[in-house]
Amino acid sequence: MNNNLTQLSKGKFLNKVLFDHEKLNVYQNALDFAGWVDKKILPGKKKLGVYGQIDRASTSIPLNIAEGNGKYSSKDRCRYFDIAMGSALECASCLDVLHRKNLLESIIKDEGKEKLRVIVSMLIGLIKSNSNRTYEEVVNYSSKQK
Repeated sequence: MNNNLTQLSKGKFLNKVLFDHEKLNVYQNALDFAGWVDKKILPGKKKLGVYGQIDRASTSIPLNIAEGNGKYSSKDRCRYFDIAMGSALECASCLDVLHRKNLLESIIKDEGKEKLRVIVSMLIGLIKSNSNRTYEEVVNYSSKQK
């Protein structure tokens, strides 16, 4: 049976339309994160700017992934994936700000940041596979002076 078909209750089939971006794990993870923000961060919150910021940034991630995946040139695709990654990093910063203002528990902040880490890692992979950029070797930096 074709996995793009959904069986209806009377035995009929309905074609399920899937756009290419919907098949991307990073897109699905980004949608999950946006839903997580809506459920865990936004309900009953005060009118602080950081709540609006995390709402906009978490929405921006899947929107830019979808738009970027629809572009034909690698340069255009990467530009949108870069924007999505910037929005993910902005969400991580919003979680830090909420935590520092004692408006978010550590466990919730860490849960959100882990979701974002996975999304950012996937976006980096998409950017690397779609560009000929040069990347710096990964180095572990230490803040301790010798």
